[in-house]
Amino acid sequence: MKIDDVEIKWLGHVGFLIKNSKVIYIDPYNLKGENEKADFILLTHSHYDHCSIVDIEKIIKDGTKIIATADCQSKITRFDVPIKIEIIEPGQELEFGNIKISTLPAYNINKHFHPKEEGWVGYLIKINNVLIYHAGDTDVISEMKNLTGYKHSDTKFIALLPVEGRLTMSAEEAYEAAKIIKPTLAIPMHWGSIVGTENDAKEFVELCKEGGINAEILDCE
Repeated sequence: MKIDDVEIKWLGHVGFLIKNSKVIYIDPYNLKGENEKADFILLTHSHYDHCSIVDIEKIIKDGTKIIATADCQSKITRFDVPIKIEIIEPGQELEFGNIKISTLPAYNINKHFHPKEEGWVGYLIKINNVLIYHAGDTDVISEMKNLTGYKHSDTKFIALLPVEGRLTMSAEEAYEAAKIIKPTLAIPMHWGSIVGTENDAKEFVELCKEGGINAEILDCE
């Protein structure tokens, strides 16, 4: 999928490739085939399906910048290839040329898998007039209301939302999040691999369409 000059590919589970002048991966997991080398790798937290050393090793190159939460640090210092590491927490903003990366909290409200006190994150990536929100592993949280402050009238806002319902939001909850966020386009994730099915994704898209929110399931690449 291409939004203006920004390419977005779903790599399965919660993994995405975002490409403009730079190649950005978010939570690469179970990558298939040949993969472009990364300029940036963003990791939301240290769970094995989000901070996968086997997959990160496939895409790093000399100078790749890995942006990650503190709990990932011991895993990502093991590579032979010289990389750069930036440890982040919720509420930070980073700028690399025309790419702006902000971190937001990601946590469970009524589950124990992703406690708020861990300081795990979702990412907000702005490239020119395209704004992409990768929610990470989260429930519907109050901080989502703050996302409206990042949008401008000419911004195309893409929300990548988990929908599987056991570890994160269900399809219904993700729809509630979409109503708060009001994206230009919502894309379901966290399905089709470890947990979650295509039915979860379809239910989310249907709910969004009934509510007047543009939503689409991406093919896994």
